[in-house]
Amino acid sequence: MKEIIGDIWDFHDKGHWIVITTNGTVKKDGSAVMGRGIALQAANKFPRLAFKLGKMITEEGNCLHHDSSNGLIFFPVKYNWREKASLELIEISTEELVDLFDNHISGYPVPIYMVRPGCGNGGLNWGDVKPLLEKYLDDRFTIVQRRSHEFFTKDVSLGFSPLFDLV
Repeated sequence: MKEIIGDIWDFHDKGHWIVITTNGTVKKDGSAVMGRGIALQAANKFPRLAFKLGKMITEEGNCLHHDSSNGLIFFPVKYNWREKASLELIEISTEELVDLFDNHISGYPVPIYMVRPGCGNGGLNWGDVKPLLEKYLDDRFTIVQRRSHEFFTKDVSLGFSPLFDLV
């Protein structure tokens, strides 16, 4: 597993698979809740994506899913969107991710890029998640941390730039 700083969408634009962290909540209209972080970015980029993922979750459960047509992997980190991310679920999703690329998808461009699962809106610390991922992920997988300037944007409500956990 490698770590870099950048914009994950730059790699997707170059034809690489990217991992979208998700939760298992499906709304009454059948769409998956994709309201924050990388999930929201993906939903904005692909307008019908929330419905596509909602159908997968409804039919197959809150497990790893993929969308070959868009080069996306949906990686559950939460059972419900309101909850904190679950280390147990992240471990299960990581095992499923490795299995997907070991046994079910071939001819893909490497590396596969992903954000720090559960560490943004999921509320987990990277220091707790990283060792779990290192047990499973090899050099085919690259963790993308947002560019540093995105961490220090001014929060008008606070009147200053908050510091984030950069462990």
